Amino acid sequence: MRFAPSPTGFLHVGSARTFIFNWLFARRNGGTMILRLDDTDVERNTDASVNSIFEGLKWLGLGWDEEYKQSERGALHRRMAEAIFQKGLAYRDFTPAHTGDSEKSGAQGTWLFNPGMPEMSREESDRRAAAGEPFALRFRVPREAGQVVRFTDAVYGEQMKAGADIEDFALLRSDGMPTYHLASCADDADLRISHIIRGQDHLSNTFKHVLIFEAAGYAPPQFAHLPLLVAPDGTKLSKRRHGPVVSVTTYRDAGFLPDAFINFLCLLGWSPKDDRTKMSRQELTEIFSLEGINRANAVVNFKEPATTPEETFDPKAVWLNAEFIRGLAIEDLSRQLLPIVCGAGFNVTPEKMAQITPLIRERIKLLSDVLTAADFFFFDKLPPYNPAELIPQKGDAAMALKVLQKVQAVLADVEFKHDPMDHALRAAAEELGVKAGQMFQPIRVAVCGRKNAPPLFETLEVLGKDATLSRIESAIRLLA
Repeated sequence: MRFAPSPTGFLHVGSARTFIFNWLFARRNGGTMILRLDDTDVERNTDASVNSIFEGLKWLGLGWDEEYKQSERGALHRRMAEAIFQKGLAYRDFTPAHTGDSEKSGAQGTWLFNPGMPEMSREESDRRAAAGEPFALRFRVPREAGQVVRFTDAVYGEQMKAGADIEDFALLRSDGMPTYHLASCADDADLRISHIIRGQDHLSNTFKHVLIFEAAGYAPPQFAHLPLLVAPDGTKLSKRRHGPVVSVTTYRDAGFLPDAFINFLCLLGWSPKDDRTKMSRQELTEIFSLEGINRANAVVNFKEPATTPEETFDPKAVWLNAEFIRGLAIEDLSRQLLPIVCGAGFNVTPEKMAQITPLIRERIKLLSDVLTAADFFFFDKLPPYNPAELIPQKGDAAMALKVLQKVQAVLADVEFKHDPMDHALRAAAEELGVKAGQMFQPIRVAVCGRKNAPPLFETLEVLGKDATLSRIESAIRLLA
């Protein structure tokens, strides 16, 4: 199996899915996973793209067994081109670029070849090449007697195309560089690739690739083309149209877990026989098969424009990520949250983060949510909040003030553990003649700056007595 990205842009989510499907198929069947950079397009290749590909793949954490650069294998590509030429299955085309004459007898009047080139004698061709005249080497597509090219795709079934509708495509450009078609097939043959899993947008290329394999004396691999990933409006996902949501590193930076992201991508165009949704890496490896791949394009649901960071992503991806977060051990989750918090400028120790993590694990869907779900733990002083939030249900400011003054006195002398605080504050509520909820809401807002927060007594424990009393004092001043 091979994954062969072109380093001409970031790692697209569709490319990541292709890598994952290849990896799962290789691992399930005891095969070899090869990463090959198809970097022969020297004008469009960039170091930034190469870095993006490796960053994204390393974040997924799946790994590969062998690694190659297509640009370092040019001699191999030219040997295959020469072998095909010597068999008479390719010819030199000396037509200068941008000339107007061409044969257009394919479907819809498509270009097929340049007049005078396919039938040129070998002697004339050799003479002009020896004189230094530039040429492209083109494949001689068989068109006689209604010949057709066919192959069976593992997803889309029997495929066929008339040779009369396939142009004499280039194997070598006029500068001697191999084309994508030649380089890809030469590498696949040399690396003994048995199965090629790639995007459906390559389906039309496969007719040319079958011709190249057969002309070079190789049996074509088994092809399996994956349905396209499309936006909610049905358009193909692209960075130009849909922005960073199509980049793998966007998911990483937003706080997705690699296993959740892999799980989500697998469900785009593939489904297990038992229709389960959440699957571990091991489970995916055990049950993945080409038979489970669908033909219909897979929709990535996100809102345009997104009004919240969460709406940038497919709700199923976010749900899966929350499920995987809840499945993490506290120590592991805490370790992953700490760099996010520190990267936001907060000075938090690993010990403090380990105390906070169990309070928010059920409340976050993305790792980056820690900055909103637990921000009040990190502040020395709470940002301003609306004092009206301190007023309990069916109460008034006077009740809130009375409650907080009582709380301040009680907490000053109680052990800062869950049970002692719980008992002392419930007794104080009874003494004041208020309900427990009317006692707890002003405390929660005073120490967290909002009503929606983790469990109260666990929160007070983590904040500690000094910070808690200081924030209650500030709240009293707001009400006084």
